[in-house]
Amino acid sequence: MRQILGFPNPVNEKAARVVAGVVFACAILILASGWLWLLVPLAYGFWARVLTGPRLSPLGWLAQRKVAPALGDPKYVPGPPKRFAQGIGAALTTSAALLALAGLATAASVLVALLAIAAGLESMFAICLGCQAFALLMRAGLIPERICEECANIWAR
Repeated sequence: MRQILGFPNPVNEKAARVVAGVVFACAILILASGWLWLLVPLAYGFWARVLTGPRLSPLGWLAQRKVAPALGDPKYVPGPPKRFAQGIGAALTTSAALLALAGLATAASVLVALLAIAAGLESMFAICLGCQAFALLMRAGLIPERICEECANIWAR
């Protein structure tokens, strides 16, 4: 079980941006079509990546093993902030799915729009809002520096 659970550290940023691009496209498709059922596979992907990295996420595996290598040499970034960002995505998609099940499609769509913004920033501009939040929480002392010593000075990059 230990071999399945876990998250890579470091993470190839190119693979993370590929995943974010697909999440962005799915979020836009959900908003444009109203196909809220797509939240189920989207939420599964986030939970799979939070718990196992790319191991149980078909999208994560494809991005890491096939697409990112085709984009050139990897660009490594710390894993803990990326895992935190995946956790935020899991929370947003799970909440949106539950809201949709409760008949609150507009509220679900608001969460999907937030997800689209975050995924779009990550995929197109390498701006990870979850990573930024992680850094702020570290600065506030809510996440100990030992969790990610390399992350402690994220603003200097």
